Amino acid sequence: MRKILIPTDFSENSMNAVKYATELFKYERSEIYLLHAFSDSVYEDKARLADAVFEELQQKALQKAKDDLEEMRKQILSFSPNPKHNLHTIAEFGLLVDSVNDWVEKENIDAVVMGTKGETADKKITFGSNTLQVIKYVKCPVLAIPAVYGDVHPKNLLFPTDYQLPYKRRELKLVSSIAKCFVSKMDLLYVSKFPSLSLRQQDNKKFLEASFCDNQINFHQVSGTNVTKAINSFIIENPIDMLVMVNTRHSYLEKILYRSTIEKIGLKIDIPFLVLQNLPR
Repeated sequence: MRKILIPTDFSENSMNAVKYATELFKYERSEIYLLHAFSDSVYEDKARLADAVFEELQQKALQKAKDDLEEMRKQILSFSPNPKHNLHTIAEFGLLVDSVNDWVEKENIDAVVMGTKGETADKKITFGSNTLQVIKYVKCPVLAIPAVYGDVHPKNLLFPTDYQLPYKRRELKLVSSIAKCFVSKMDLLYVSKFPSLSLRQQDNKKFLEASFCDNQINFHQVSGTNVTKAINSFIIENPIDMLVMVNTRHSYLEKILYRSTIEKIGLKIDIPFLVLQNLPR
């Protein structure tokens, strides 16, 4: 049983993420949770309103969110009437990251799926602020879907890794199951100026091989230190359908995320981006 959490702001981008998720997991029995967490629209009025009026406004916003979620659920059932999927709706007052983390823990969620941008995000940027916050701070794999991405059958996955840190079996199992379902080829990319691996790196590489024993995997090594350039070049030169990376302490991805925006590094991501959090759960 797969458990998927999909935060939504009811934008076209978030609906596209829903369509991607329902297609990606269409062969698996899944509990799908649609979450709308709201606070900004209500908090903006709090300073100038009496408590009673604020509570009334909050209740109206909650009811509207519930109504919009129910309408969204009906839309999903119309384009994806899958008997393997159970749809749940959640509307609550709170900050997005806090709400997502609460439900990840409460329902033991396997993956969070969301659009790369929300309704108000700048069209020039790759990731909206909400998506970046979720990727940074949510303790669960996050799959970010570009707004206009329509091909839901990932045949080629790119997994850059430095083999430095041990991986979590549950998160690798998610990647393996996706690859197995679509008979995908997985390219593991190692970028380093050193030609050989340390003993620890060799052990971690063997663990990856064992974890992906049911998949078609290829190991690549690129000489150099510019990981961003190597990833961008590999995506351009190969028909990659999904980028998989690990966000953990001292990792390449963490360095990107904590420079506020991925754009500042130059990592060009216009394909689905699966971020593993490498946390014990």
